[in-house]
Amino acid sequence: MRIAFIGQKGIPAQGGGVERYVEDLSLRLVKLDHEVYVYTRPHYSDPMLTVHQGVDLISLPSINTKHLDAISHSILASIHASFQNFDVIHYQSIGPALVIWLPKLLNSRVRIVATLQSRDYEHRKWGTFAKFSLKLGERLMCHFADEIIVVTEGMSRYVQEHYGRQARFIPNGSNLYSSTDSDRLGQFGLTPDNYIVAISRLIPHKGLSYLIEAFKQIDSDQKLVIVGEGSFTNGYVNELHKLAGNDSRIIFTGLQTGETLAQLYQHSYLFVQPSESEGLSLALLEAMARSRAVLVSDIPENLSAIGQAGFIFANKDSEDLKRKLEYLLANPALTQAKGIEARVRIAEKFNWDNIAQSISQLYQTSARQPVSLKQLLFAKK
Repeated sequence: MRIAFIGQKGIPAQGGGVERYVEDLSLRLVKLDHEVYVYTRPHYSDPMLTVHQGVDLISLPSINTKHLDAISHSILASIHASFQNFDVIHYQSIGPALVIWLPKLLNSRVRIVATLQSRDYEHRKWGTFAKFSLKLGERLMCHFADEIIVVTEGMSRYVQEHYGRQARFIPNGSNLYSSTDSDRLGQFGLTPDNYIVAISRLIPHKGLSYLIEAFKQIDSDQKLVIVGEGSFTNGYVNELHKLAGNDSRIIFTGLQTGETLAQLYQHSYLFVQPSESEGLSLALLEAMARSRAVLVSDIPENLSAIGQAGFIFANKDSEDLKRKLEYLLANPALTQAKGIEARVRIAEKFNWDNIAQSISQLYQTSARQPVSLKQLLFAKK
């Protein structure tokens, strides 16, 4: 089958999120004998790169601003893809789904699949109009996609209750990683097992302020390493640095990729994810796949990821987070054992090879749903 991905910034992925999802999935689909095409944006992927490990890359321009980057690129990609004889167009997330109807009108044959990763309008970085647009994108996705993939069982129930659609629950996955060297840690003044790590974009709903507040109250020689960069959120990034103040134990590494990122995962004592809201976090799954113990906020998406193979604290509660950090720092044997459990859970529940097989089967069995102009103009919730 000829399959196109729309909605991601591009691949190779520079971090987690949608880009990592698309890269891991598309590489496996190629091994399953599909022809795979990924639309990329020139500010993210080298426009001269046309193939990545068997995946064809199609670079199209975008308006690289907070509100227009995704939608401008998705419009161009949707129009282009409608005339490329693809069997399936797979949209990522609810923002790009604002134009999911375009291939419906321009191509009577192509099937539309969409992955609902999270309810992005719940994220604090968006203003009123952006939240309205994201909600509309979710509505259009759930009305016009031939197949909807959701990454948690709770999201499946949500789609059924709000849109009367049966979504396919297929979780995100992770690779099972081998141990890495630690030679990249020295540049940050780190040694193995002497730091707690959080890896995410530096945006408000990731809850990093709670983590910094909690850590500053702990009497420990351990360090706190925050890996990532902002996403049109310079003000919030400055707030985090100000909150950290003169505590030399708190280290901001900025965006890290490749082997450096792998080592920051692998040699941490504990991975913490303090998010207020999430989809099914790929950063969390990657930490678990490296046998790292994880401590997460008790939102449903995090709980569905860790099962019994991790630790939780009350969402948005810095005091509870402080207590849990102190407990885990005082119990290294328990922390190490839980990390081993986490890797086993990834192998059993979030194996990418099995997930790719499930999505490949969905592509081949999905049926094109006809859409009328009346449905397009007057879709009702």
